[in-house]
Amino acid sequence: MAAAFVAHVIDGELVESLRGDRFESVDPWTRAPWTEVALGGHADVDRAVRAARVAADQGPWPRMGHTERGRLLHRLADLIVANGDLLARTDSTDMGRPVSQALARDVPRAAANFRFFADHARLTPAEALPSDHGHHAYTRHEPAGVVAAIAPWNLPLMLASWKIVPALAWGNTVVLKPAEQSPASATILARLALEAGIPPGVLNVVHGYGSDGAGQALTEHPGIDRITFTGESATGRAVSTAAARGLVPVSLELGGKNPALVFADADLDLAVRTAAEGAFGNAGQMCLSGSRIFVARAVYGEFVERLHAAGRAMTAGDPGDPATEIGPLASAEHHRKVSDHLTRARADGCRVYGGEGSGWLVRPAVLTGVPRDAPVQTREVFGPVATVTPFDHEEEAVGLANDTPFGLSATVCTTDLSRAHRVAARLRAGTVWVNCFFVRDLRAPFGGVGASGVGREGGLFSRDFFTEPKAVVVDVAGR
Repeated sequence: MAAAFVAHVIDGELVESLRGDRFESVDPWTRAPWTEVALGGHADVDRAVRAARVAADQGPWPRMGHTERGRLLHRLADLIVANGDLLARTDSTDMGRPVSQALARDVPRAAANFRFFADHARLTPAEALPSDHGHHAYTRHEPAGVVAAIAPWNLPLMLASWKIVPALAWGNTVVLKPAEQSPASATILARLALEAGIPPGVLNVVHGYGSDGAGQALTEHPGIDRITFTGESATGRAVSTAAARGLVPVSLELGGKNPALVFADADLDLAVRTAAEGAFGNAGQMCLSGSRIFVARAVYGEFVERLHAAGRAMTAGDPGDPATEIGPLASAEHHRKVSDHLTRARADGCRVYGGEGSGWLVRPAVLTGVPRDAPVQTREVFGPVATVTPFDHEEEAVGLANDTPFGLSATVCTTDLSRAHRVAARLRAGTVWVNCFFVRDLRAPFGGVGASGVGREGGLFSRDFFTEPKAVVVDVAGR
């Protein structure tokens, strides 16, 4: 797939960087550049923030009613669906996402994000507080202003939509900095927003690098009112530091080293399917990936064999082939990182089932005999690599699951309803799935604890983050 130049989108225009700088985006399957992208710096970020500020302070978007804003966001959702093939193939070429999965999952979920928040903003009531003393108080939720949204590379379209849609629905303007590894669909999305009738300056896109580049310039810009970031924990700390200097509220959804617990009473067919999806989906390149699997000793041996067989049965190869389930890792740097983890695990005496590959492809790997403090067990690998460890009782399973600084998600496989609720309550995680994986209710809070992030988004949590609540008190007694 060839592409035209990928431009910034600033104040409704597709533009080059002010200095004319560009960088190449590499197709992970061919390992060759497939397009050039505008390389933004401080001046480009300043231009985008100023455009967003004018649109926030003087433009119609924050002053529209929820019904009119929602109508335009629904129109954009329609355009996402109509251009689904282009968006799916763009993300596939940019970061190796199997095109069939991008088309079947990412495009519909991005559109659903727009539809949900468009309706949620319109239908959510605010507080009304009658008083016994002749006064009436009520709450207004007013747009915070200009939002800096920094999206990750692993699910480019879907996660960019998750960053920007609630901000837009509540009347803010946005400057989006997509990951440099997968920038192209963000420009397409911003073009579609203009086609939907969203005014210029409301959604701006600036491409570039993070540290010492567009990302850092955006988080440090004095014209920003909110920062929402999804990415690795180390970068999240830098973003948090920049936000603290400017006293800017920040929402951070960071990495994970997520546990999956399989109890002896679990439906083993379901448990294997759930664990395989959680550990190997998107080649393991998900912050929610269930990469640490703890299995009751009574079913441990059978589970390991069946999980390895499930991974071996997944079709790995060209992400443009509709039959492909596992595509290549997104970059040479990332491929080295995942491969180094597997090499170190073998050197440490772990047994590794699978993990072969060519180019930037790594087939699903199941590891056993992994020491508790091994890097592959404690650090976020972000590849199709699952460690499987036996346990003897529930208390031990919970302790193993919580033995991590991360706390993004967890999965529990059991047919015992009491155990499901009991264990879910004790797991240190922002989301716990029971007998399922990656099921989202957009009304529910989403985020992590510890090294997995700060704050929550989704439903009312998004409203509270992306707005400034204002109390209005009226003397109704006429005194």
